[in-house]
Amino acid sequence: MKTLLLTGFEPFLDHPFNPTEYIATKLNGKVIGGYEVKGRVLPVEYGRSANELISRYEELQPDAVIMLGLAAGRNRITPERVAINVNDGPIDNRGEEMSDKPIINGGPAAFFSTLPVRKFVKILNKRGIPAELSNTAGAYLCNNVMYSMLHHLEKSKLDIPAGFIHVPPSYELAVNDRSISGWPKETLLNAIEVVIDSLDKKITGDEQKWKNYMTD
Repeated sequence: MKTLLLTGFEPFLDHPFNPTEYIATKLNGKVIGGYEVKGRVLPVEYGRSANELISRYEELQPDAVIMLGLAAGRNRITPERVAINVNDGPIDNRGEEMSDKPIINGGPAAFFSTLPVRKFVKILNKRGIPAELSNTAGAYLCNNVMYSMLHHLEKSKLDIPAGFIHVPPSYELAVNDRSISGWPKETLLNAIEVVIDSLDKKITGDEQKWKNYMTD
């Protein structure tokens, strides 16, 4: 059976709960769409997050990698199209702050996700789960791990589906912040199950055109 590495993050900044930690933990060990899910939780630290992700990848040698992160200001599931080679964001959980620093010195400016991101959006919307493509993973730890994973795969000449998906906040975060419109965490969990289940399903004509464009 194939395996899928699914990662979430621990709570960070002023967010006491991170739904991606819940999702990664809850789906660990489950079989979905022909994949055994290996759920792991990453620290929110510039000096550790990517290193731990790569270590988990090397340990498990999965057939696919889906990284999750919380986007507290969004109201849809947003698969990320691209990661850029820059760290620039607020302090991490160790108090470190980055500004205009490359993730990989001398690395490419950006990497495109190798997940079928448009297919994910279409399937989620058909299931009544709001989703849309995102063209920015920001420049914080979410972008950091996405870029680092894709860089590692390219350097290792490995061609597997890998990329990042942001999820909106859950109700737990909305309780103390009136600016947040929370989702039930079970709906977020179900959305990621739908994504994993669809990973190997036949891609649409539009998605095939995108793959051909990227490889021509």
